[in-house]
Amino acid sequence: MPKSKQTLISSTAAIALAVFLLGVIVMRISQGSQPLQIVSPLGVMTALVMIAAFYFWLEQASGWRIFAYLPPLLWIYATPIILSNTGVIPFSSPAYDGLRAYGLPLFIALMLLKVDVAGAVRIMGKGVFVMLIGSVGVMVGAVAAYSLGISIGVLDPSVWPAFGTLSGSWIGGTGNMNAAWAALEGQPEHMTMAAIADNMVYIIWLPLLLGSRAFADRFNRWARVPAGRVEQMEQAALAVAETDHAPSMQQLLYLAVIALSTTWVSVLLAAALPEISLGGQRVITESTWVILLVTSITLLLSTTRASRLPGAQPIAMAIIYVFVASVGAHANLADSDLGAIGWFVAAAYVWIFIHGAFILAGAKLFRVDVHTLAIASAANIGGAASAPVVAAHHRQSLVPASILMALIGYAVGNYLAILTGRLCQLIGAG
Repeated sequence: MPKSKQTLISSTAAIALAVFLLGVIVMRISQGSQPLQIVSPLGVMTALVMIAAFYFWLEQASGWRIFAYLPPLLWIYATPIILSNTGVIPFSSPAYDGLRAYGLPLFIALMLLKVDVAGAVRIMGKGVFVMLIGSVGVMVGAVAAYSLGISIGVLDPSVWPAFGTLSGSWIGGTGNMNAAWAALEGQPEHMTMAAIADNMVYIIWLPLLLGSRAFADRFNRWARVPAGRVEQMEQAALAVAETDHAPSMQQLLYLAVIALSTTWVSVLLAAALPEISLGGQRVITESTWVILLVTSITLLLSTTRASRLPGAQPIAMAIIYVFVASVGAHANLADSDLGAIGWFVAAAYVWIFIHGAFILAGAKLFRVDVHTLAIASAANIGGAASAPVVAAHHRQSLVPASILMALIGYAVGNYLAILTGRLCQLIGAG
C-alpha cells in the first residue's frame, strides 16, 4: 500500500479513536462514581464498530506477526466477551437484535451479489469441482466427528448447532458461519466453540496449504496433471481480470436499494412460510427461511447487471465484522463449559483431516495441480480472507481466481451448513 495512503488511514483511525474516547469521557463524567457502563443501543453499536476498526488498524499499523496466527476476527470476537462479562457493555441490547435480524441478511445480499461462477470455472476449470468435493468432505467430516463424539460420550448431543456453525465457516467463510449460527438458532456457547475450533485448526491447516507448494512436481506426477494446465489457468485469469473501483453516490444508493429490498422481501416471505419439521425436530424455522431466501434471491441477482456495481464486498465485510463483535457480547463466561470446548476442538481436528482426504481424492480424480488443490481447500476452510493468501504464495496470477472460488463457497455455504447442522440434529435425536 502506498505510504501516503497508509498515513491517511493511520490519521483517520487516530481521529476516530479520539472521538470515541471523547464519548467515553463524557459518559464517564455523567455516570459519576458508578462503574463504567455503555447501555444505550447507539453507544453499544459505537463500541462494536470501534472494536472492529481498532484491530484492523492495529494489524496494519503494527505489523505484528501474531495476527498471522490469531487474525483480527478472533480479537474482534473475544474483546466484547470481556467487556460484557465485566459489565462495560450488556449481554442483551437492541443493537445486537438489529444486527441479527437485519445486518446479517444485508451482508449476505451484498456479499453474494458479486458471485461469478462462470468466471471461476473458466479459470480454475475442474478445480471448482475439487473445491465442491472439499465442501462435501466438510459435511461428511462434521457428521462423522459429531457421531463419534456423542457415541463415546465426550460431546453432548445438544451441541449440534456448533457443528453447523463451523461448517458454515469451512464451506464458505465468516459470513456463512454467522448465517448458519443464526439460521440454526444457535446459542452464544455454540459460536464460542466454533470460533475457537476454527482458529485452532486454521493455525495448523494454513501452513500445510502454504507448504504444499514445495511438493508441486511430485504431487503433479502422482495426480497425473496434464502438461500446461497451470499456464492455461494463468492465461484464463488474464482474460477475465476485472478491476473494481470506488463506487459513486448513485451506485451506493443502488446497492442500498438492492440489499434492503432483498432483505425486506425475504423477511416478509419468511414470516408467511410454514416451519418444517422432520422426525419431530424443527429443521426449517423462520430464521432459516430468511437466510435461505436472501441467499437464493441474491444469487439470482448476481446473474444480472447488478453484479457490476462496485463496492458491495467491502461494505458487506464491514457489516459482518461488527456482527461478529455483537455475537461475542452475548457470551457469558459463567455458562461456558471448557471441557466441552476442548472436546469440540478435538473433533474439529478429526473433521479437518476428513476434508483433506476428500480434497486429495478430488485432485486425483480430476487430475488437478497442487496449486489448485491448496486454493480449493483454502477457499473452503479460510474463505475469501485466506484463499488469496494461499494463491499469492503458490501463483500470484491466480489470486483473482481464488477470490471467485471463495465466493462460490459463500454461495453454497449457507445451504450446506444449514443442512449439515440439521443432519447432526437428527442424528443426535435418534
